[in-house]
Amino acid sequence: MIDYVTGVTGAREDLCRYLAACYCEPSTVFSEELLFDSMAAAASAIDSGLADSARKLGAAFVAQDLETLLVDYTALFIGPSQPRAMPYASFWLTDDQSMRHEATMGVLDFYEQGGFEVSEELHELPDHVAVELEFLYALIFAQNQVQPEGDAEDAAAASALHRRFASEHMSTWIGPFAAAVGSGAETAFYRELAALTERFVRLEAAWAPTAGVPENGRPN
Repeated sequence: MIDYVTGVTGAREDLCRYLAACYCEPSTVFSEELLFDSMAAAASAIDSGLADSARKLGAAFVAQDLETLLVDYTALFIGPSQPRAMPYASFWLTDDQSMRHEATMGVLDFYEQGGFEVSEELHELPDHVAVELEFLYALIFAQNQVQPEGDAEDAAAASALHRRFASEHMSTWIGPFAAAVGSGAETAFYRELAALTERFVRLEAAWAPTAGVPENGRPN
C-alpha cells in the first residue's frame, strides 16, 4: 500500500501547486527554486504522460529567454486589449457577459464550502486559473488529511467537494482555455503548460474519490 501523503496523492498536491505558480509572471525564481525539476518528480509519481509533459515544460523554459516569455505571458493572459487566452473560468463558461458575474460567484461558493480564502496580495479575480488551481490543491490536501483512517464523514465531504469542483467545474472549461493558450502562444513553454494543465485536470476529474484511492494510487 502506498504512503498516502508522500506517494501519489502527495505528488498530486505538489504538481497542482507548481502548475498554479506557472500561471504567475515568469521569472528567474522558477529556475532558482528548481521548479521544473520538482514538477517532473511529482508528475512521474502520478502518470507517465504527465511526466513526459512536465519534462518538456522544463526544457522549453530553459530554451527560451525570459524577456520573450514575459512578452508571451502578457499577450496571452493580460492584454493590452483582450488577452489571447482569457485566464478566467467565467469567460469560458458562458458567452453571455451578463452571466459571467454569476459564474464567478459560483466559484466563490465552492471556495466558501472549502474554507478557502483568496489572498488579497494576489490582486486577481477569484476565477483566475492560478487561483482555481490553488483551490484544487487545497482540496487534494484536505483529502490527504483524512486518509486512510480519518473520520468517514469528513472524508466523504472532502471527496464530494473535490469531485464536484474538478469534474463539474474545472473540466468543463479547461479544454477551451488550453486550446486558446496552445493556439495563441508564441513560445513552446506556454503550449506545453496548457497541455500539462489540461491533462492534470482531466486526471483529477477522473480520480473517482468517492470510490476511495485504488491500490495502484491512480484513477479508475
